[in-house]
Amino acid sequence: MIATTVSSGVMVLVVAVFLVSCVEMVEALTIVLAVGHTRGWRSSFEGVGAALAALVVLVALFGPALVRVPLATLHLFIGVILLIFGMQWLRKAILRSSGLKEKNDEDVRYRSTVALLADSTPATGRDSVAFVVAFKGVFLEGLEVVIAVITLGTSAHRLGLASVVAAIAVILVGAVGALVSKQLSKVPENAMKMGVGILLTSYGTFWTGEGLKVRWPGGDVWLLMFVGIYVVVTLVFIVSLRRSDAAVLEVTP
Repeated sequence: MIATTVSSGVMVLVVAVFLVSCVEMVEALTIVLAVGHTRGWRSSFEGVGAALAALVVLVALFGPALVRVPLATLHLFIGVILLIFGMQWLRKAILRSSGLKEKNDEDVRYRSTVALLADSTPATGRDSVAFVVAFKGVFLEGLEVVIAVITLGTSAHRLGLASVVAAIAVILVGAVGALVSKQLSKVPENAMKMGVGILLTSYGTFWTGEGLKVRWPGGDVWLLMFVGIYVVVTLVFIVSLRRSDAAVLEVTP
């Protein structure tokens, strides 16, 4: 029973961190590739390096503070954060899957970034535009990875495992990106974001309950129960929205 409980929690943790890291890395890599191809690689890589350094400093300054927070308070705080993030991701994924919101397209993002950068004249030396755009893309997307790793890893007392999984995802996507460049646009991003939303919402529900002194029957096994519940709820919402949208189209002359 203990082995099953531990493996269930670890499995959900690994999948959640891996998917979050992959999604955010694909978005960051799309921006970096667009900047590099358009403005040059030197300043783009400098922006990437500066963003990574800033993230390391941020983690070093604020990461250890979470360890000193009382466990119940930490669970409640992190649970609410995960619920907010998870429900936002899930809401957008549901709207995209039901056709009420345009799906993300990395090719479109790539072309729009290239067009934006092409409007300004490239610098002859260090390119401040390339540096800033690459920095912003990597820092913002990386910040979401850091938040996911710290919150999920700290709550599950598996910060080391969460960090390793995130690093593997970042290296994997980076390596694939270096080999196939824009072909990363073929990654089913909306499906991945829906999965991330379900997992984060499940974790958020579980840890919020823990923070409120709820004792879940079976311990971490309830994480898998929440995943199943939110999968069903998500599918129900998608089907309902598609039907209501189709009904509106039939009524509209």
